[in-house]
Amino acid sequence: MGLKSLSAVSAGICGAFLSPASALAQQQGGRYDYWSPHMMWGGGFIGGWFMIIFWILVIVAIFLGIKWAVNSGGSQGGARKESALDVLKRRYASGEIDRDQFLAMKKDLEN
Repeated sequence: MGLKSLSAVSAGICGAFLSPASALAQQQGGRYDYWSPHMMWGGGFIGGWFMIIFWILVIVAIFLGIKWAVNSGGSQGGARKESALDVLKRRYASGEIDRDQFLAMKKDLEN
């Protein structure tokens, strides 16, 4: 999954979550209307700015989680790759190849 498609997914999630909230924030109601524009946008830090900061943090966390999952999706999970010489040494140590084969292959790798 590329970064363009991750951006599209993030934009879709933003639209899905924020559209209903903005529609409810613009409702006009009666005496006990708790979803008035004043409560959502003009009610101080907890009413408006906290909601905006909260949703930005949620969206960033989702984006970073998807990015991390894509980057660590390999079978090694971010482990260091072994060099050819390390693989050769490991095979010699485990007895898969004998000394003559090890020396010949090591000579080939060094040239």
